Amino acid sequence: MTPKQKQRGIIVVALVVITLAAIGLLIYASRSELNYYYSPIEVKEGKAPLERSIRIGGLVAPGSVVKSTETIDIAFDIMDGKDRVRVTYDKMLPDLFREGQGVIATGLLKDQDNFVATEILAKHDETYMPPEVKESLEKSGIVIDENSRHPGSQP
Repeated sequence: MTPKQKQRGIIVVALVVITLAAIGLLIYASRSELNYYYSPIEVKEGKAPLERSIRIGGLVAPGSVVKSTETIDIAFDIMDGKDRVRVTYDKMLPDLFREGQGVIATGLLKDQDNFVATEILAKHDETYMPPEVKESLEKSGIVIDENSRHPGSQP
């Protein structure tokens, strides 16, 4: 092997090692940024991690919305027909947020009953429901009527 070939070989090996290290760091960094979705029943069963950014979704439980009189803080329950999780939020809510509607909240689960949201997503029209929310509601026995704004009764 000539000195020039040896130098090229070292450069190629170094580039491969640097590339693999960069890919490894990207994969490691993206793992911490993923937000996994959980339904209230999965949260109650202990499947959702505490103190880690996750998403929970379901319907805003009727009669559960409590607004602060002094700040924009709000608390409400997200339900899936069987279980509820209390959500607190300290920012402006989306205009489409109301009781009985499907929402997805991103934030941190403090314990099996309390979730601190950093973002609230509400459905964007009268017939849309996030697929994750619809699936978890159907698993818990709630029938979703595609033609109305509110879920139907349990079968």
